[in-house]
Amino acid sequence: MRRIALVTLVVDDYDEAIRFCTEALGFRLAEDAPRPDGSRWVVVEPSTGATGTALLLARAKNDAERGRVGDQTGGRVGFFLHTDDFARDHARMRAAGVTFLEEPRHEPYGTVAVFQDLYGNRWDLLQPAS
Repeated sequence: MRRIALVTLVVDDYDEAIRFCTEALGFRLAEDAPRPDGSRWVVVEPSTGATGTALLLARAKNDAERGRVGDQTGGRVGFFLHTDDFARDHARMRAAGVTFLEEPRHEPYGTVAVFQDLYGNRWDLLQPAS
């Protein structure tokens, strides 16, 4: 079986990105290992035992990478965080300081609201329709 295991999210700082992902998004830190070049291998995932994709938090190494921090998808929603309880997670994330760019809306495919991570990347919080 094949699946996409990791997606890279370019960040300014490992520790602030870990804090945002674990405290604001409710992810868990799966790996944080030093690399010989001084970087770190940092992986966060939505929950223990999840079968979905995890994030590799990669600190920007040069001007080109730093220029992409917060704009990895040209202003489009680039990340989709599914939930089984939209109201619970929306309230928890707002209380943790996550910036939502719109009020929750109900679409044929589910309940959704766009939010930004700490760098400005756009995400959907989405509870798929059953």
